[in-house]
Amino acid sequence: MTRPHEGAVLLRRLHPDPATLTPAEVVDGLDLAARAPADRPYVVLNMVATADGRATVAGRTAPISSLADRRLFHALRASVDAVMVGAGTARVERYGRIVRDPELREQRTARGLAADPLAILVSASLRLPADLPLLQDADSRVAIITASAGEVAGCAAQVSYLRPPPGQALDLAEMLGRVRTELGVRSILCEGGPLLNASLLPAGLIDELYLSIAPALAGGAGALTILGDVALAQPIDLELLWLLEAEGELFARYAVCSEHTPLSPGPSPP
Repeated sequence: MTRPHEGAVLLRRLHPDPATLTPAEVVDGLDLAARAPADRPYVVLNMVATADGRATVAGRTAPISSLADRRLFHALRASVDAVMVGAGTARVERYGRIVRDPELREQRTARGLAADPLAILVSASLRLPADLPLLQDADSRVAIITASAGEVAGCAAQVSYLRPPPGQALDLAEMLGRVRTELGVRSILCEGGPLLNASLLPAGLIDELYLSIAPALAGGAGALTILGDVALAQPIDLELLWLLEAEGELFARYAVCSEHTPLSPGPSPP
């Protein structure tokens, strides 16, 4: 299959109305922070999966990620106050500086955001290696949500900790409330992994799902889905807001349905 030139990624919008867009145009006008409820940030989940629902191949997302997926992934990072990820995913994917591209940092400042988003790591037991590139990046601000009383030694990044009171379990709803009130975060892009997703979704802490569906089959007994092997008490309904396509890969944006008023897709980009 012929891949587009590195600088020429375009996506066809199939729903709600046809258009051809760049990744930057796709996220322009989302203004996710304006949708934040009063008690926590607005949280959107961004995941990739194969057509048979596998979220990784050999434990990594890279084998099922395309150029268009990566461009949209980074465009979404350029549109939020913070990017949140579980410790396991951060370790496996070797997370570094969240927005490395100077052009994307300029797009962030043009939107009134800090040049670098806050990175939020969720690690109940604080199993984070000090040599994680993100923690060794002096330009990065990192907030670690953990139930551990310890600290990660030798970090070059600016690291802070959010913990429950001693003896209490980690409550993600409470922690997200503190992220809003103490850190001023109104919008979060969550990048998994499946265990974190399975904790947030049933608790009503995810507002939207962005799902890239790769035109591939992976198979594999026990392979991860975007919710791991967690069984939900009941299905969580989704409302399709828009659908994009590039080289057979689909990019869906869903509202996670709740008792609240259904979400409108907002103004369409040009």
